[in-house]
Amino acid sequence: MLPSKLRGLGALLNFTQLSLFDTEPPPAPPPPAPDPVAPTPRLRGEAGASLRQVLLQGQAIPYELKRARRRSIGFTVSEDGLRVSAPKWVPLGDIDNALQQKGDWILRKLVEQRERAKRTQAARVHWGDGCSLPYLGEPLIVVLDPSMTGTRLDEGQADPQPTLATVPRRMLYLGLPQTAAPEQIRDAVQAWLQRQARQLFESRCRHFAGPLGVTMTGLRLSSAQTRWGSASADGMIRLNWRLIHFSPALIDYVVAHELAHLKEMNHSPRFWAVVRSVFPEYELARDRLKQAVLPLMDEA
Repeated sequence: MLPSKLRGLGALLNFTQLSLFDTEPPPAPPPPAPDPVAPTPRLRGEAGASLRQVLLQGQAIPYELKRARRRSIGFTVSEDGLRVSAPKWVPLGDIDNALQQKGDWILRKLVEQRERAKRTQAARVHWGDGCSLPYLGEPLIVVLDPSMTGTRLDEGQADPQPTLATVPRRMLYLGLPQTAAPEQIRDAVQAWLQRQARQLFESRCRHFAGPLGVTMTGLRLSSAQTRWGSASADGMIRLNWRLIHFSPALIDYVVAHELAHLKEMNHSPRFWAVVRSVFPEYELARDRLKQAVLPLMDEA
């Protein structure tokens, strides 16, 4: 029997998801039919955690259970699979019941993570002459040209009546030999992208700061794994340089979002009203950003 102070299993449930902003996610759509093949997680078994398994709608789902000093049962679904964090005094039977109650949600999230992993693998960059990666939402083709020095961007020429053969293509020329190592190509492209990111982000911060009536004291590029941006009370703005892969609209949303925090350091209705005042379509951009996939650049 559970301690009498509990008000029922429902009070224990607390679902968590990875979010790049500390915002409440919109209501989830009705769950799709469960995938007949359960996604294969990559649970590593953290210190103090045990690997268990639960049967959800006929599918055996492994999960990692970690006992923690907390008041509720927490579920996290990531690319590594399902993780459960529960108070030490909660019986395993109650944890299993909680998993069953939220089986639809768990299966849906696992399938979403598997599909996202597929898209991520498809976005892997194979560094070499002619490789491609996204830049401002469009493909950027890397060309090695040993006859030049440095880096040069060719935006391409637009035809008044474009055809498939005349659609402008962005080409990034690198002054590297055809025998350049993949790591060398990657580092050159990354350095160029970071320079472009700083230049563009500074411009867009100035664009939004005036209408918002805020003062940005500085801009720093970040390489955070779970956040696109952050703002400090002293006016310092941090933006993930890898936003440069995305369309200008998504970049503008993140810039407006962070600058709005200089007026409202929260995610209250007042905050979203501030964002809307300079970026009315923020909800669409926010949803698209949640689905965005970054190219894999680190593995040459």
